[in-house]
Amino acid sequence: MYVSHLQLVDFRSYEDVLLELGPGVSAFVGANGQGKTNLVEAVGYVATLGSHRVSSDTPLIRRDAPRAVIRTKVVRDERSMVVDLELNPGRANRARINQAAAGRPRDVLGILRTVLFAPEDLALVKGDPGERRRFLDDLLVARAPRMAGVRADYDRVLKQRNALLKSASGRMFQQRSAPDLSTLEVWDAHLAETGAELLAARLALVARLRPLVARAYAGLTDSGGPAVPSYRCSAEPDGGEPDVDRPQLVDILRSAMAEARDRELRRGVSLVGPHRDELHLQLGGLPAKGYASQGESWSYALSLKLAAFDLLRADGDDPVLILDDVFAELDSERRRRLAERVRDAEQVLVTAAVPDDIPEELDGVRFAVGAGVVGRE
Repeated sequence: MYVSHLQLVDFRSYEDVLLELGPGVSAFVGANGQGKTNLVEAVGYVATLGSHRVSSDTPLIRRDAPRAVIRTKVVRDERSMVVDLELNPGRANRARINQAAAGRPRDVLGILRTVLFAPEDLALVKGDPGERRRFLDDLLVARAPRMAGVRADYDRVLKQRNALLKSASGRMFQQRSAPDLSTLEVWDAHLAETGAELLAARLALVARLRPLVARAYAGLTDSGGPAVPSYRCSAEPDGGEPDVDRPQLVDILRSAMAEARDRELRRGVSLVGPHRDELHLQLGGLPAKGYASQGESWSYALSLKLAAFDLLRADGDDPVLILDDVFAELDSERRRRLAERVRDAEQVLVTAAVPDDIPEELDGVRFAVGAGVVGRE
């Protein structure tokens, strides 16, 4: 799988740019602020319908432009598909596949798969649990696009349940009377059903990732280790990993919600479910967050992404690997090891501020990026 053409119209700093790409390594080189990350951000957006830099689409639209367009041609098994995404601030985005309108933007998920690593991904190790939950869920969607619907259903049910809890909590304190919980119990059942499906998928995913992360970390550095990710479930009293059995997980979630009922009513928020779970990262038997050095944290974050790449590759196709300004943050030995690790990927997109940041093992096509202009060297 690779991107053969990328066109951006009013996306970030680009009024209109068209690039021809191919398999192998393509490096975008230019000073900071010239727009090289905007290019790979657009590729990543097609794969995930989100940016790795911002949480909303508005900053992706060029100033004073009414909309932005990302157009990619994706080649897979010698067949190509053209994906058009129109980003409309304040209105629904639109998508087209081979010139035909898609029913909804998320219908394009699965056409292009990417694994992107950027400086922001250090938050996978040093950031809050939400960063690690998002990593798991994005990988679930990359492997099985239908999981985007599962995640959306869970978020919808959670939002409704939280609204009911907040309302019930307010009545308890203002009227000092017991609230009617019959409606809440209905949403408990919905949350347990949708939550169990998401939880089962996450548990199976972490089990698959665990040996891949350990191997990737050992290949990047001799420092620390072993790297061991595990899943901490908020519905389990000891925070352990339950068995991946969906009916059993439904019962576990319902039981945990019943046990947490008084606390949830006092606080007006759901305290049990996948939205409260944690991907726990251990390094050498200690929590990576707070104990790992800067270099070890970088290696761990990279290992998570390399494990994701290996898992997607095992599904049948190499995802496009994107390394956004990564090598400047690594010492020479980690640079060399990472380059050797990824150079056989079908397509690698690299950004760098200076040519010397790119290891010689990743020799390929280079593009000079400056002042909104992209030229092949």
